[in-house]
Amino acid sequence: MLHFGINVSILLREYAFLTRLEQAARLGFGTVECWWPHGEDLRALERRVADTGLRVALLNFDAGDIAAGERGLLNDPAGAARFRAHVPAALELAQRLGCPRMNALAGKWRDDTPRAEQLARLREHYAWLAEQAAAADITVTIEPLNTWDNGPCVFSTSRDTLAFIDSVGAPNLQLQYDVYHMQRMEGNIAATIAAHARRIGHIQVADSPGRNQPGTGELRFGYIFAAIAASGYTGVIGAEYNPLGASEASLAWLPPDRRGPIDPATIML
Repeated sequence: MLHFGINVSILLREYAFLTRLEQAARLGFGTVECWWPHGEDLRALERRVADTGLRVALLNFDAGDIAAGERGLLNDPAGAARFRAHVPAALELAQRLGCPRMNALAGKWRDDTPRAEQLARLREHYAWLAEQAAAADITVTIEPLNTWDNGPCVFSTSRDTLAFIDSVGAPNLQLQYDVYHMQRMEGNIAATIAAHARRIGHIQVADSPGRNQPGTGELRFGYIFAAIAASGYTGVIGAEYNPLGASEASLAWLPPDRRGPIDPATIML
């Protein structure tokens, strides 16, 4: 059985951030995920998670100013120093929340340094991060992003991301596979999941090309969910999309009685 979860950083924005946790539970979800909660009271977040009984499946490390176009800090020398200073508190929060995975976005290519040097620097950063996370019993995921929306991101395909993970060689470093991003960049969704399920730490879904809820674009999610079920993947499928209309109405594709543990092959769109 798998779990569907809801990303409370991009969905339920009709509510204040901490209230989104209560709303997620009210809507029948037992699992949530979120980006780094800038400006929030982290102790209050911990209490709210405990009060709602929610499971936090994924937490992003600080990825910079997303609204301003940043997509991770690790490939920026100044940003990497800031990131390393952030890691201890981030891992502590994940432990307090009982969150087993954290997503570390790499950032964008730079024009001032050869790409081989940038990758070497990133290998050093991710090896260090994986070591810190392993001591906290946390898995680190690397998520490739599509370049149409996000610009020249270092990681933009599953193949290149997996090759980089191999080059680091840390056992707690996994691929984060976002169906929306990978449809934009490479397609071949079902076959990629089938081939790499054991190396995928987390899956996220949105339809393409609008990044809206499943059923609003070109993807056949019934087929994709069946492929996930058949692949052996046993993690969480996180709903991370920009809702067309109100968040609650946008969740009609996932009926309330299917928002807990479920065989995703039973959801046909």
